[in-house]
Amino acid sequence: MTQSTLRRMCWIFPDRESTRGTAMWHPFFWDLYAEVAAELGLRWSRHSPDAVTVDGLEPGKPRVYVDDEPVTPEDTLFITALYSLPYQSMDVFNQYALYAVLEQAGFYLSFPPGLSPIANDKLATVLYLHDSPIPSVPTLRIGTGRDTSKHLYEVALENLTYPAIVKPSGWCGGGGVNLARDAEEIRGLASLAQGGDTTLVIQPYLGDGTVDYRVYVVDGEPYAVMKRIPEPGSPVANASRGGAMEFPPVPPELVEATAYFYEKLPIPFFCVDFLFDGERYWFSELEPDGVIAPDYGDPHRTLQRDVTRARWTAYRDAHTRWLTESPVMK
Repeated sequence: MTQSTLRRMCWIFPDRESTRGTAMWHPFFWDLYAEVAAELGLRWSRHSPDAVTVDGLEPGKPRVYVDDEPVTPEDTLFITALYSLPYQSMDVFNQYALYAVLEQAGFYLSFPPGLSPIANDKLATVLYLHDSPIPSVPTLRIGTGRDTSKHLYEVALENLTYPAIVKPSGWCGGGGVNLARDAEEIRGLASLAQGGDTTLVIQPYLGDGTVDYRVYVVDGEPYAVMKRIPEPGSPVANASRGGAMEFPPVPPELVEATAYFYEKLPIPFFCVDFLFDGERYWFSELEPDGVIAPDYGDPHRTLQRDVTRARWTAYRDAHTRWLTESPVMK
């Protein structure tokens, strides 16, 4: 195998966090990501899309810069998971376009741009993984816009049961998740979503106390799991909505399912979210960049560091294989 020449990982992330968000997320995971990379002899940095400049004046020989520093496919890989929270919406096209440019310029991307819309849209994910060994939560998708008040989307609600979960199709972190008890409440939520042309997905509610399991998959293996338990009365278990986190062994049923997801997504790292309603598991979402959260019961953050180290190592190994196999590098 070709010896690794990787020296840095550049994470493309819309730089629009508030000062409060920045103060919270840096100690939560950003700083640790950089620390673990340094332990592996790598430089980790986070950049907005506009930080990347590409000189394509000479055909077939693009020159790429991050800020004002030159980078090459041999020494740098890019982490390119799409983010589309409301305050990042103006960056979505820039993210897609930049991912495509970097791919065409010959860089290794830990998450190919072709998979970004599949992972970002919750129904696209369900359709792509329709034959999952763990059934998907039944999902329908509706657009919102100037004609939302005409309720044309209600043609698809005939077989929907209530209460139902209504949430944006492409957000994350539990943002925008609501419980609707009838079609009239869906109308109200759709009218609010209209303000930002936010596409919604609607799913049957699995019941109070539904638990969320996030499986961290590294090189096809279920490396660890984060169990999230909702706050009483909350329809969602995310920590941002008051959920509690635990880190138990990976449930055997989810271990068995991991091989299927890796076959469909043969990439070094991703997360799969499952819901457990007390009787059975349901496949919920795919997260190419699921947050590696800390176990606050461990002051050394051992598991968070282990998962992060395994992730960066998997990226480095994949980059090395790519250098050997890529026709661009030959």
